[in-house]
Amino acid sequence: MPTESFFSSASLAYLASAGAGKDGKTYSIKPTDGSGDFTFSRGSNLAATRVGPTGLIEKGRENLLKQSNNFDTTWITPVSITKTSGQSGYDGSNDAWKIESNGVAAYDAVYQYISISGVNTYSVYAKAGTNNIFVLRSAGAVDARAYFNLSAVSVSVNSSVIDASIESVGNDWYRCSMTFNGANSVVYVYPNELGIASAGYIYIQDAQLEIGLAATEVITTGATTGKAGLLEDEPRFDYSGGATCPSLLLEPERSQLIPNSEYLIDGLTNVTATYNYGTSPDGLNNSTFILPTTAIAAHRLSYTDLFTYAPSTSYVASAFLKSGGHRYVTINLALRNSGSFQESAIGFVDLEQNTIVVNGSNTLWTSLAVFKEEYANGFYRYGVTAKTPSSGSDRVDVQFNITDENGNSFAGNGTDGVVFYGLQAEAGTYPTSYIPNHSGGSVTRGADSNVASGLSSVIGQTEGTIFIELDIENLAGLYRRIIGVSDGTIDNSIQLTLSQNGTLEAYISQGGTYSFTYYGPTLSTGVQKLAITYKTNEAKIYNNGTLLTTNTSVVVPACSNLYLGKIPTASVSGIIGNKIKQSLLFDTAISEADAITLTTL
Repeated sequence: MPTESFFSSASLAYLASAGAGKDGKTYSIKPTDGSGDFTFSRGSNLAATRVGPTGLIEKGRENLLKQSNNFDTTWITPVSITKTSGQSGYDGSNDAWKIESNGVAAYDAVYQYISISGVNTYSVYAKAGTNNIFVLRSAGAVDARAYFNLSAVSVSVNSSVIDASIESVGNDWYRCSMTFNGANSVVYVYPNELGIASAGYIYIQDAQLEIGLAATEVITTGATTGKAGLLEDEPRFDYSGGATCPSLLLEPERSQLIPNSEYLIDGLTNVTATYNYGTSPDGLNNSTFILPTTAIAAHRLSYTDLFTYAPSTSYVASAFLKSGGHRYVTINLALRNSGSFQESAIGFVDLEQNTIVVNGSNTLWTSLAVFKEEYANGFYRYGVTAKTPSSGSDRVDVQFNITDENGNSFAGNGTDGVVFYGLQAEAGTYPTSYIPNHSGGSVTRGADSNVASGLSSVIGQTEGTIFIELDIENLAGLYRRIIGVSDGTIDNSIQLTLSQNGTLEAYISQGGTYSFTYYGPTLSTGVQKLAITYKTNEAKIYNNGTLLTTNTSVVVPACSNLYLGKIPTASVSGIIGNKIKQSLLFDTAISEADAITLTTL
């Protein structure tokens, strides 16, 4: 936090650690009347994630059912079923329902029409009445059925169910769930054993249908579906790396190309998969245990034709991993031409030492790099980035291989494997935050945009100071904007940017003419404090307590908009891809001594 004297003299102050923002806004802490607030946007889906204050990956969630605990509305009921509301619930309320069959029809149930595809989990809280057995079912492209015995506390399933669970929540209530994969159109609750006419009743409460392998916290819905967690246009205040104070995470648009990033069913070669094996970095029981067979062979998850080859283009492949008894994994970006293998860019992972290194030498791939990041519940995210050659290939495959200590094929012992979660493949020079994909194909997370407009009164029009503190996680990539003010165009703007190799750059343009252009030092990763002071015939750039340059021919443009991590034009994205901690504007050019103090780490 800046000193009180700086805060009191600033015309605008933004502090990410205040954690303030939602519903398409991030809030400045000064001015306090809302005039300095930012309009935030990202896109129309729930593809974004962040690391929350507990250290867990947080996602957007949606209950795809309507009237999730009002079973006499959207839910359809045949004449052989009687429903009674106002029953004692699992949560101490009187919100449970008694669902009773008269025993005449063997296939009667409470049901709701839906439209879903991909991996979904259907859950309900249930308590035995005169009947102990009830059934959850979803039908359409697949017919998934889970049979729950509330007396024996057991569940059995048919072949269309990926996984099912029955979990006690106290007072003889259980949360019962099943997970399936398919384009389905209806879900059912049968108050008896499906196919067997049996008079009697059970109690139910809080039905939920959601994407993914595991049931999450209840979202109660009404006439429309309900959402919770990290929503579409909600800013991401990120606590990754064990941070106690968040940063505002701003990233460019990226597409996740792994078709099922958690339900690892694609491309399994000489391995078996156990789904919902244990707790993942998001705190749910949705990791996957991959066990190599005893064959002397390659043991892998392989994704062919994942990228259509583009010349001199960078790609990233990554996964969250921890040992399940086995120690070594490789992550491969594999070049092919006319179906023939050419060369792999390989990251070699040692899960005992928690390390990843480049494996082997490359003649076709360039700019090969590896990375790791620590996450909750014993997981690390490991990955590899590399750039394709200028010609001679037609596709890029991605492989996750369980190997021996030399990166080769071996025979598994039947017990030791690797725990996987959250595979990702994306085009880019550096990894971005995890993008869940439960529906096959690809999923695109939109670019984060954070703009405050109508700020002529707080942006210095004839002189001023722009300060920002950010945490740079990577330096490779496209030109990226750090902070800028403008009238909505590049022609009248003041900008701080990063070049492709991480060089700090600054620009002042008035009427399309640049009176100040600066190419400075290459910044390092980690926390950086930057400031530009400006007035007629003088501009100064500061970085981490050092004056970098002075210009004496500046023409100051009139500006009304403030941009964090982007550029003031729709034609160039240039999202920063790093984390903003705080920003200050002053309507005066503060002194050199103050600017050095302000930017000192």
